[in-house]
Amino acid sequence: MGSARDLGLLVLRLGVGGAVFAHGAQKLFGWFGGGGPEATAGKLEEQGFEPGDRHALMAGVTETVGGAMLAAGLGTGPAAAAVSGSMAVASASHVDNGFFNSRGGFELPAAYAVSATALGLAGPGRISLDHATRHVFDKRWMRRLAYLVSFGVAAYVISERQATLDSRAMDRARS
Repeated sequence: MGSARDLGLLVLRLGVGGAVFAHGAQKLFGWFGGGGPEATAGKLEEQGFEPGDRHALMAGVTETVGGAMLAAGLGTGPAAAAVSGSMAVASASHVDNGFFNSRGGFELPAAYAVSATALGLAGPGRISLDHATRHVFDKRWMRRLAYLVSFGVAAYVISERQATLDSRAMDRARS
């Protein structure tokens, strides 16, 4: 069956991956009480992510697929990188509300990002599809490339959002 470490990694993967999957499925499909793509797009546009429909699709796909892959332990390193990048963007969009989730803060997305990163570093353990496939989708170079791309995209999205918010503030000041 595996060691206590393998069981711990399985529990962590299932918990974090399952939660991130559900979070993405709310955006992508409207499952689990979510608003679906249209409502998500509108909310994201309000937060400065333009165009909202593109950002809703990117976040929904990244979180749904990345969460499912983390839970299964398939392509764990690249999946962890994708989830971490998406949650870095989510954290940045909630930072003005403080830390705690109860006040709309960045606590929850930061916890997802840290947990996914820990899984990316530790690996999926022996109770995983990566182990069963001899890590064909979880090579060191894949993990490194995925983190470079994921955090590059996250930095770009965060900077574009900030530019949108700055532009809106300037427009309001002129009015």
